[in-house]
Amino acid sequence: MTGIPVGISTCLLGKEVRHDGGHKHSRFCTQVLSRHFEFRSICPELEAGLGVPRPAIHLREYHDGLKLIETKGTADHTDAMQGFIDQVLPTLADLRGYILMAKSPSCGMERIKVHNEDGNVTRRDGRGLFAEALIRRYPLMPVEEEGRLNDDMLRENFIERVFAYDDWMQNVAGDNLTARALIEFHTRHKFQLLAHSEKIYRQLGPMLGDLKSEPLKDIADRYIASFMEAMTQRVSRGSHVNAMQHLMGYLRDSMAEEDRQVLMEQVDAYHRGEVPLVVPMTLLRMAQRREPVDYLSSQKYLTPYPDELGLRNRV
Repeated sequence: MTGIPVGISTCLLGKEVRHDGGHKHSRFCTQVLSRHFEFRSICPELEAGLGVPRPAIHLREYHDGLKLIETKGTADHTDAMQGFIDQVLPTLADLRGYILMAKSPSCGMERIKVHNEDGNVTRRDGRGLFAEALIRRYPLMPVEEEGRLNDDMLRENFIERVFAYDDWMQNVAGDNLTARALIEFHTRHKFQLLAHSEKIYRQLGPMLGDLKSEPLKDIADRYIASFMEAMTQRVSRGSHVNAMQHLMGYLRDSMAEEDRQVLMEQVDAYHRGEVPLVVPMTLLRMAQRREPVDYLSSQKYLTPYPDELGLRNRV
């Protein structure tokens, strides 16, 4: 089985491509995520022709925009980088996510130092040139920095988004777009939406209420933009409890009172922070398997990604 195509900064795979000839090997990426993702690695600085080793570079702000300048000297590599970006971006349309190297003037997603013409730091809210172009070209694509994946909630959120985006790209986007495909996608992800953003959840249902009011592609474009916006929002314990209680409503008639009481106790324990999300979710899934409810069998909220990733053990 082929993994989900995900882009990654080459140095995170342990390749010695950094300016000093080193790497930033991420074992989580190579030993865990590689079982599910098919990584496509890019080092913009190397592939723009800067070589290894190479002089360190940083962002400098001029009246006509940001430029990639060597930290010791004035050599300008902006045009080489822009040429590479223009060449590679069209080849990334099939990716379902991207993991970037932090603090890089090419790949950094946020908090990148920006210098003035004299080389002095003036702000720290920049974004690497490649990262900026990637996010602007593919605004729906989940993008994250490797270091932020050490945060359990950010890690779980990013991977959940990758799997949801992959579902959209495989089953709804492009030639697969039909009214049925769009509605079935919404149905599969309803409880995920509810957990991430009840506000957007309540907006998207009516959006699909009349699919003949305008071109289907226009509705689908608006839908997935709002859907991915919702998915970026972290889910609080209270929001998970709300979604689980909605799920339990569908299981009310099939659950024994004793089982329902045990499940309620574990949902409350999760709400208090005494157990991780995996505990009440496992009980919900067991109840669904024991007495299957057709509507719940397709819900991605119950299994948004492979269990072996263990992500719900830590949130």
